[in-house]
Amino acid sequence: MSLTPELRQRIDELLQANRIVLFMKGEPRAPQCGFSAKAVAALSTLELPYAHVNVLADGEIREGIKAYGNWPTIPQLYIEGELVGGSDIIEQMANSGELHAALGVAPPDRTPPAITITAAARPTLRKAIDDAGGDLAVQVDIDPNFRTRLALATPDANAITVDCDGIPVQVAVAAARRADGLVIDFADDARGKGLVVENPNAPPPVRALSPADAQSRAAAGQVRLVDVRPAEERALAEAPVPHSTFDEGPGALEALPKDTPLAFLCHHGGRSQQAAEHFRQRGFREVYSVEGGIDAWAEQANGTIPRY
Repeated sequence: MSLTPELRQRIDELLQANRIVLFMKGEPRAPQCGFSAKAVAALSTLELPYAHVNVLADGEIREGIKAYGNWPTIPQLYIEGELVGGSDIIEQMANSGELHAALGVAPPDRTPPAITITAAARPTLRKAIDDAGGDLAVQVDIDPNFRTRLALATPDANAITVDCDGIPVQVAVAAARRADGLVIDFADDARGKGLVVENPNAPPPVRALSPADAQSRAAAGQVRLVDVRPAEERALAEAPVPHSTFDEGPGALEALPKDTPLAFLCHHGGRSQQAAEHFRQRGFREVYSVEGGIDAWAEQANGTIPRY
């Protein structure tokens, strides 16, 4: 795509109006690609506000920004109108402290997190490292939503490395505090067979809430009920207690204090589980999905509700 004068002016004005601009896929709270998620995680260490542009919502910008800075991929970070680079460069600069220095903020906290590899997990990791050549570390990636990935990686001088009984574990500076207290274990039980990660910092899992409990707790104001069904579907069977909806989008609910108890409701429980997981990943610490949805509510807790 050619960069028209009008499009160049749009980008110029955007960069002039904002000191830090990230062109990305999605939004910081919901990146739509792994590279954009890495960039957002790295920028989180700065604790500085920044503007973002969702290129998926603007096809002209998506192609035009590639021509503007002669950089072929997304995401792209600009500081004071100058192109910094893509996700790998952003992450490297955040880990080394170079990004902090460029923006005049304090260097990142490089205090090593407390990480434990259990005796059960140690042989698996040791064998994986040896089989791969030996000179590797266990890389722990934890994004801002606490999604965690383990991989083997070459040692990175800019990362924070923890020696766990002879097994090097490295974490990006951006994820170091999220990794504090992490335990890498080996399971052979209901969770499956293989390595498992337990993180005390992650929000608790979504919990099931019976229709009877949902009705009593919502009526008493002990939990905020959120009906995720569209208006035309809610009209078929209305929840008999005060509730919120997504009719105006999730933004207002996402802005609530993270200790707000939330219970999500749909027809049979599938959509409510997905919505609950979304809010759990946004840091809400008490999140429920109503078991069986409004259909089970009608059957178990309130026979006046129509079933459809």
